[in-house]
Amino acid sequence: MIVMQLNNISKYFGADLILSKIKLEVHHDDRIAIVGRNGAGKSTLLKIMSGQIPYDEGEIFQPKGVTVGYLDQHTGLDSEESIWNEMLTVYEPLIQLEKELRKMEEQMADPKIIEDERKYQQLLSQYDSKQHDFEQRGGFHYEADIESVLNGLNFGNFDFQTPIQELSGGQKTRLALGKLLLSKPDVLILDEPTNHLDIETLRWLEGYLKGYPGAVVIVSHDRYFLDETVNIVYDVAFQSIKKYHGNYSYFLRKRAEDYELEMKRYEKQQEEIKKLEVYIQKNIARDSTSKQAKSRRKKLEKMDKMDRPSLDDHSAKFSFEITRKSGNDVLKVDHLSAKYGELDEPVFKDVSFRVNRGDRIAIVGPNGIGKSTLLKAILKRMDHVNGDIQYGTNVEFGYYDQEQSTLNAHKTTLQELWDEYPLMPEKDVRTVLGNFLFTGDDVLKTIGMLSGGEKARVLLAKLMLQKANVLIMDEPTNHLDLDSKEVLEAALADFPGTIIFVSHDRYFINRIATHIMELSNQGSRLFIGDYDYYLEKLEEESQLEAIKKAEIEEKRQSQQANVPTNKQIQRDRRKIERQIQSIEEQIVEHEQTIEEQEPKLYDPENVNDYTKLQDINQTIKENEEAIEQLMEKWEELQQEIEKLN
Repeated sequence: MIVMQLNNISKYFGADLILSKIKLEVHHDDRIAIVGRNGAGKSTLLKIMSGQIPYDEGEIFQPKGVTVGYLDQHTGLDSEESIWNEMLTVYEPLIQLEKELRKMEEQMADPKIIEDERKYQQLLSQYDSKQHDFEQRGGFHYEADIESVLNGLNFGNFDFQTPIQELSGGQKTRLALGKLLLSKPDVLILDEPTNHLDIETLRWLEGYLKGYPGAVVIVSHDRYFLDETVNIVYDVAFQSIKKYHGNYSYFLRKRAEDYELEMKRYEKQQEEIKKLEVYIQKNIARDSTSKQAKSRRKKLEKMDKMDRPSLDDHSAKFSFEITRKSGNDVLKVDHLSAKYGELDEPVFKDVSFRVNRGDRIAIVGPNGIGKSTLLKAILKRMDHVNGDIQYGTNVEFGYYDQEQSTLNAHKTTLQELWDEYPLMPEKDVRTVLGNFLFTGDDVLKTIGMLSGGEKARVLLAKLMLQKANVLIMDEPTNHLDLDSKEVLEAALADFPGTIIFVSHDRYFINRIATHIMELSNQGSRLFIGDYDYYLEKLEEESQLEAIKKAEIEEKRQSQQANVPTNKQIQRDRRKIERQIQSIEEQIVEHEQTIEEQEPKLYDPENVNDYTKLQDINQTIKENEEAIEQLMEKWEELQQEIEKLN
């Protein structure tokens, strides 16, 4: 079922054509990625699809009743409500229906209604219908759904009554995403939903979107995320769009193959055109060949000439070099902790690791665990740091700050670099900026006028010129488009120094890292390998933990099976007590018999009757033996009683 169709959509910003004759279809279970370079019009297309902005030409078809939800990449939830109450607003109609059901239940308990059979049956029928509707709309588990989404988006440790106004910008963005997910629109449109999400939350979101009961349309620069979630890719380039069936990795391969094929067709046609033109030029004036030349000229005129294939791959070009090598031992960190103020709790503690020359260490962990703070502590950019940091010989740090706070908003792009390297000729500075896609008058724009991606390229240009042998990078792929990320990866792969970086981009981590350092509340752990290896080790640990828990549970259940319950103990005790009482009564009877028989041994009437005396002795002996056996049994039962106690 098609839930949205765009037919020949065009969009202008002033005189500039942004999108031209866009055709796009969304089916009810599609997982679609919209990809393209920064400025290609991806976010504009999403806003048109969601009705946020108008389009200039074309048509959008959408079946009646289809709902569309949209998350802007800069959206943050602005509310005076608490976290929980704001999420509840999604279910207002359901909550109202629940109130109606409670009211109807009160009416059904009214004796007057019960006495009126017709009214009672009518009310009962209405109640059954509303309750069925309530159940179908998730009325019995909407609170569990809210908790599940909040936990998935890393709000599990929060008090859900926390006012939203007290949250950070990133937390408000995550809440906006959570509220949209809970509303379950038929078409879910997400512009950069992975911003402000740590790796654990990203993995949760991937799983959630895979099972989402509707269509999903995404713009994202996270290649790992796209590979895991989408099955259709629309590539926006040169104001037009092209569809590919598959995930992002398939799209890259297929686009390259299509480009090569188109280039071969173009070159083949160019060869044919050249041959025709040469033949026409040589033979058009000859009487003997003029007819053939004119025929070929007509063929050339009628030919549907191909435009030279274009690939929108104009990317920054740069590499990182070093002035001199560092020593083999770059960094030794022992039992490091850091906090923002003297009285604050440590952001992280007991962090220890070693860095050797050539290592590429990716620092991972949940948001708020102190990854960026650790980088600043290493660079001595903060106070209240405890522990020991030893720096190796000839170590020179270069720092990429994700907050871009080292840039001066009032300087031009040219000044930002030139002021750092005043001895460089202006021509060389412009050449460097040109390699980072700043050409012509672009270099005269102030930093404050630049987009996040453009500022990122300025920072990378400054970092390249520094020629440091140890790069400390905090979220270097944030704000970069997919092509720029690939260029950065290639530059870092060839870098002859050491890299310590924080990133949530799993594809980037996988390509660059030789070590993964996991930061947690317990300290740090170092894994030798890339991100996939790290995941394998986590999976192994998870399986071992599951086996251990299963063994403990099995042992506990076995012990429970062998240990009687209180009721069983009481029953067993009463049974033993009854047995003891019976034995004691039997002993008394045997003792009484012995007491009765012993005087008969000395009775004058029996003294000379040997047979009778023998019978009396036998009776006494049998009773004494019986008492002895009963006493042994009595002692055994007493021991069992003690065990039960």
